[in-house]
Amino acid sequence: MLSQLSIRDIVLIERLDLGFEPGLSVLTGETGAGKSILLDSLSLALGGRGDGALVRHGIERGQVTAVFDVPAGHAARTLLRENGIDDDGDLIFRRQQSADGRTRAFVNDQPVSVQLMRQAGRNLVEIHGQHDDRALVDTDAHRQLLDAFGGLFPAAAEVGTLYHRWKEAERTLRRHREKVEAAAREADYLRASVEELEALSPQDGEEDELADSRARMMKAERIAGDISEASDFLNGNASPVPLIASMVRRLERKSHEAPGLLEETVELLDQALAQLSDAQMAVEAALRKTEFDPRELERTEERLFALRAAARKFSVPVTELPALTERMIADLADLDAGEEKLAQLEGQLGEARSLFELSARALSERRHHAADALAAAVMAELPALKLERARFSVVISTDPEGGTEQGIDTVEFHVQTNPGTRPGPIMKVASGGELSRFLLALKVALADRGSAPTLVFDEIDTGVGGAVADAIGQRLKRLSATVQVLSVTHAPQVAARAATHLLISKAPVAGSETVATRVARMDDGARTEEIARMLAGASVTDEARAAAARLLSGGL
Repeated sequence: MLSQLSIRDIVLIERLDLGFEPGLSVLTGETGAGKSILLDSLSLALGGRGDGALVRHGIERGQVTAVFDVPAGHAARTLLRENGIDDDGDLIFRRQQSADGRTRAFVNDQPVSVQLMRQAGRNLVEIHGQHDDRALVDTDAHRQLLDAFGGLFPAAAEVGTLYHRWKEAERTLRRHREKVEAAAREADYLRASVEELEALSPQDGEEDELADSRARMMKAERIAGDISEASDFLNGNASPVPLIASMVRRLERKSHEAPGLLEETVELLDQALAQLSDAQMAVEAALRKTEFDPRELERTEERLFALRAAARKFSVPVTELPALTERMIADLADLDAGEEKLAQLEGQLGEARSLFELSARALSERRHHAADALAAAVMAELPALKLERARFSVVISTDPEGGTEQGIDTVEFHVQTNPGTRPGPIMKVASGGELSRFLLALKVALADRGSAPTLVFDEIDTGVGGAVADAIGQRLKRLSATVQVLSVTHAPQVAARAATHLLISKAPVAGSETVATRVARMDDGARTEEIARMLAGASVTDEARAAAARLLSGGL
């Protein structure tokens, strides 16, 4: 339910905080007092169309905040959670309206789009008036109201699920057929390509391995000559090792003849011989490392070039050749097994369609039964609403070949306002006042099914009085037992039925020539005076007060 409405700087309202209770609340006041401003403000907080003209003159920005207390599993909470909005506690809808026309929307202090605010708001509040009976405009809404009355939402949801499965089966079959047809057109190319790729058998990471191996062998080939030359110098005929060794032996013999003269020289030459020996072994080891089979280099290059040629041919990187091979093999398998799989998918499609049609026909039968019951329930409410000569019917057009996620039915409310006239769609046949009363009869018939938790009726009693106005009041009272009802009314018979009575008035702003809208919650004495004013007009008499007291005693 709507628990609080706060308005700041909207038209004639500078600051207003209203609390609302369950049950029936009425808003009364003289024409021009500002009742429409309250409804426009509420609509703005629910995602309605913004307008810079709503901002109070001389102010840059106005704001409306609506607070809702709804149960944990309510559709509005689910919608907000699906869109990443925290829904703990009360739901707080806040809309800022700038004088330049721009607006900002917030739910629980998180910025949201106006579209999301509007969508969530529709799950919380319905606003109905003589010229804004949106529940009666859209035939989709007629179907939803019928399903709500008949308790058909689970069955309708199952039909929707089966419809989507059917359509998904259609898409799967279409995609496979297109794939098989495309493969068939390229069958020869595909088979030749698969044979070539399977013979090549590319492996993941193979290109990098081959390139590294080739680079190592080519580098070894380049430096092998220098290493071989060094080996020849150290180990060949021109090697200095024998000469140095001979020289060391001669000097060792002479060192005994001249002690202290040649020992250091002999020692250094011995060290040189040892290092030359180490160098001989090192260069031999390096030479062995550079040894490779030239045929291995040739095989490596041939494999690498073959892979890269295939990559160019099929216009993919070498790294994607293995995946391309798998895809082409799968495409060829699809082609070879295409007819078998097509037959399988066609069977699945037929089964999905049959399940949808069976479920849709069952739902249609239940809708026809519910349509008769809804029409009877609405007809039972019409006499008291001065529509005793009118007839209400639920027309269902069934097209088994035109299935949608809603089933195979189109639902439309028709009325005949007078005997002898042609029945027709309710929006085309009924007048504004009749529309409001038909809607009220529908809402009473539906009780707590198919309605938002808060219903707002804007002067649906216009143009009626006496017994009809009292009948409207009775039905609003009955509705308020299951949902919160707010009614803007000029009918004392309706006002007398309210649990909460709010008086809307205009009063001058202290120290200013401007006026502002005021809202006051009335006690019993004030209610009697207000209802007497509604009965008598500007001059309230004792007889009017007595009549008001009788209305109040009868409405409680």
